[in-house]
Amino acid sequence: MPKKSKMIEIQNLHKKFGKLTVLDGLDLTITEGGVFAILGPNGSGKTTLIKCLLGMVIPNEGKIAFNDSTILRKWDYRNDLNYLPQIANFPANLSVIELFKMVKNLRPKASKEQELIELFGLEGFLNKKLGNLSGGTKQKVNLVLTFMFDSKLIILDEPTTGLDPIALIHLKELIAKEKEKGKTILVTTHIMSFVDEIADEIVFLLDGKIYFKGSVDQLKKETKQSNLEHAIANLISKEDA
Repeated sequence: MPKKSKMIEIQNLHKKFGKLTVLDGLDLTITEGGVFAILGPNGSGKTTLIKCLLGMVIPNEGKIAFNDSTILRKWDYRNDLNYLPQIANFPANLSVIELFKMVKNLRPKASKEQELIELFGLEGFLNKKLGNLSGGTKQKVNLVLTFMFDSKLIILDEPTTGLDPIALIHLKELIAKEKEKGKTILVTTHIMSFVDEIADEIVFLLDGKIYFKGSVDQLKKETKQSNLEHAIANLISKEDA
């Protein structure tokens, strides 16, 4: 099997907010192609790491490279990524179709929103105001926005929030299709059954450092657990001991 090329390389990443250290000398390499789940308890540094990758947070120290080019204080690389935030705030008085049009105007790339609208059953919601939608329907709208453009890197922050079982199946299918195309997908989630099903690798963070990086099977083997939830719990309890 040919060796995969590096897509993201992070070296010695430090970030403090006041006296609080959130990322503590973090080193991480993400190769091109595959699904990487970034896991860890609340406060472990997951969101800050994602925001550093997006240029929304500037680290105090360290290097981040995307396709061998540094991204610190640069923004053009974001044209090659799609991002689903944990909480997406859009004007409540916009209709769904107006939001899609606005985003397409802001990002003039070829888009495939129509097939995604049909996939998530949003045809009947296009003229409804965002403020009148349920949480689950808003999440479907956000997923259409995330997957409608073709990009090499897809970052999904808690993508399963509010989704019904059918929408969740469609999300898994979408992720599998993008992976088949050679895309790199980073996912943060608290749903371990979802991780078990979709992830090629786990990156487990604790106190701003990486405590494990490898496959789901590797982690289960190392912790002697057959269940991923128990394997993660075992990892945390070992570090707390």
